[in-house]
Amino acid sequence: MKNVVIAAGYATRLGELTKNFPKPLLKIGKSTILGRMLDDIDRIDAIDEHIIITNHKFAPIFEEWKQGTHYTKPITIIDDGTETNETRLGAVCDLLLALDRMQINDDLLVVAADNLLFFSFQEFVDFARQKQTSCIMCHEQPDVERLRRTGVIVVDDEMRVLNMEEKPQEPKSHWAVPPFYIYMAKDLDLVRHSIENGCGKDAPGNLAHYMVEHTTMHAWPMSAGRFDIGSLDTYYEAVERFGKD
Repeated sequence: MKNVVIAAGYATRLGELTKNFPKPLLKIGKSTILGRMLDDIDRIDAIDEHIIITNHKFAPIFEEWKQGTHYTKPITIIDDGTETNETRLGAVCDLLLALDRMQINDDLLVVAADNLLFFSFQEFVDFARQKQTSCIMCHEQPDVERLRRTGVIVVDDEMRVLNMEEKPQEPKSHWAVPPFYIYMAKDLDLVRHSIENGCGKDAPGNLAHYMVEHTTMHAWPMSAGRFDIGSLDTYYEAVERFGKD
């Protein structure tokens, strides 16, 4: 299984802090946002490589960071060639670029690199192996306004995903979807042809939405929380709350 990290965005909401520096490599205590995530993922036996997709502007910074890491699994940095937020490829196109460039035919763990997590991805991988289907994460979100700003799924008693909507005005459930996915090797042909068949390009949730309509997917309820770093305020809050861990 390959761990694919989508990290080609420009984090414009963090202003000057990320004008010339990638958000995933911002410090949280002695580590970084991405480092804390990889510390967990690297321990999963099923993972044999970390593939980080970034943009041309930040690729040299990621390469320099890579030289100081000591993970047991190799790290590959992919430069998607873009240099501005206006010309970015979008998360789905970045994933397809990685599939093509690395000739990947393995199961994929696909993660966004701007969250602190309080559980192990091992649980997610174990769930997908048990179900033998592509999977997405989910968590209960009682706040309707927040549901209107994210992906929302409907599931059956076996946690099979019956429906997914992006930013619905009238959410059909309280199951919200964070940006973490597993795509099984048997579904990669669907992934590779998703854009040409109408899948949205920008957010990683666009691909999950597309896949739900074309293959069987299950949802794993997160066993603990996460902290989404999407603004200056939330970054500084993360530093204050978790920087001493």
